[in-house]
Amino acid sequence: MIVKTPPLGWNSWNTFGHNINETMIKEMADAMVETGLRDAGYEYLVIDDCWSLHERDENGKLVADPEKFPGGMKAVADYVHSKGLKFGMYSCDGTMTCARYPSSFDYEFIDAATFAEWGVDFLKYDNCNRPVNYPGRLLYKRMGLALANCGRDILFSACNWGVDNSPEWIKETGAHMWRSTGDIVDNWQSIKDLTLAQLPLLKTNGQGCFNDMDMLVVGMGGKGNVGVGGCTVEEYRTHFSIWAFFGSPLMIGCDIRDMSEETKAILMNKEVLAVNQDPAYRQPFEINTVHWASELAWSAWARFMENGDIALGFFNLSDHNTNPCLAMADLGLGGRSGKALKIRDLWAGEDLGTFKDQFVANVPAHGARLFRGQIVDA
Repeated sequence: MIVKTPPLGWNSWNTFGHNINETMIKEMADAMVETGLRDAGYEYLVIDDCWSLHERDENGKLVADPEKFPGGMKAVADYVHSKGLKFGMYSCDGTMTCARYPSSFDYEFIDAATFAEWGVDFLKYDNCNRPVNYPGRLLYKRMGLALANCGRDILFSACNWGVDNSPEWIKETGAHMWRSTGDIVDNWQSIKDLTLAQLPLLKTNGQGCFNDMDMLVVGMGGKGNVGVGGCTVEEYRTHFSIWAFFGSPLMIGCDIRDMSEETKAILMNKEVLAVNQDPAYRQPFEINTVHWASELAWSAWARFMENGDIALGFFNLSDHNTNPCLAMADLGLGGRSGKALKIRDLWAGEDLGTFKDQFVANVPAHGARLFRGQIVDA
C-alpha cells in the first residue's frame, strides 16, 4: 500500500475522548456526507481509544465494548463504508493503551488479522505503557509487518510523538504517517509550540510517510476532551494554514454535526486543500524569518507545485501585526528571467495582480496568509 498524499479525515479523540458509542459514530459518518466533508476529500472516520472491553476473549482477540458498540465493529465498519468512507481504529504498542485498555504488545499479528476481519482501513498506533526493554523502533516494525501481512490494505498511522529518535527509523517500519510532535490541545500556545517543533523536522517529510503534526482543533471552541481555552477564528485559520502548507495529514477533531459556517469555510477551502494534496508533494522551503527577543516572530515559506505554480505561506506567530516582504529573486525569478508572479489570495479567493520584483503581505497577529502564484511573462 502506497499513500501519495496526506490522509484527510475525522478522529473521535479531541472532542469525545472516552465518550464514544455506535450511534455517535454513525451520526459522524452521516455528517461527513451531509456537510460536504467527504466530497472535499475527508475520507477516513477514525475511532480512537476506549472502544474495547478491558479483557481479551478466550482466543486472545480484542472485543468491542457491547454497551458502546452493541452491533460490533464489523457492523460499524460496514455502515461507514456504505457512506463512501473508510473506517479507522486505534491500538497501541504497549501493554495497555493510553487510557489503560488492552493493547497490541505481543498480539500484533492477532490484532492486525482482527482489524482486517472487521474491515478496518486505518490504524492509529499509539506509544503508551511500552515495556522499558522494547524500543519503539522494534515495536512499530512488528505492527508494520503484521499489517502488511493481514490480507487487507490498512493505513499505518504511527503515533509515537516524535520521540526515541524516530525521524531516523520511522520509515523503516512501513508507517504511512507518523506523529512528529507531541499532543495538541485547543489553544494558541499549543498550536505555536507544535509549529516550532515541526520546523526542524520538515526535511524528514515526504511521500509515503507523512509528518503528522497531530489532529486539528479547528472549530472546537474550547469544548471537548482537549478543549483548553479555545482559539479565535483567526488562530484556527492560521492553525489550518500551517498544517495544510507543511503537508501534515488533516484529521478533524471538532464535532462535525454542529459546525459553524466559519469552521466549514476553513476546513473545506478547496484551494488550501489543493496545496496540501498537491500530487508532487514537494517539501516547503523557508525564504525569510524574523526573530524578536530570540523568538521566531514570523516566517515566509514557498512550495513548488506539480503544475509549476508556487504556493506561498506567511505565518505570524507573534502578538503584533507584520508586513513581510518577499523578493521574487528568492523564488528563482531574478530580474533577467523575464518572468513575474500572478498571485492569488487563497483565503480571500481573490486575484491580487502580477508582481515582478517583490510582494508584501500584511499579516495580522497570530495570523496567516496563503497565496498561489502562477509564473507569467513579465
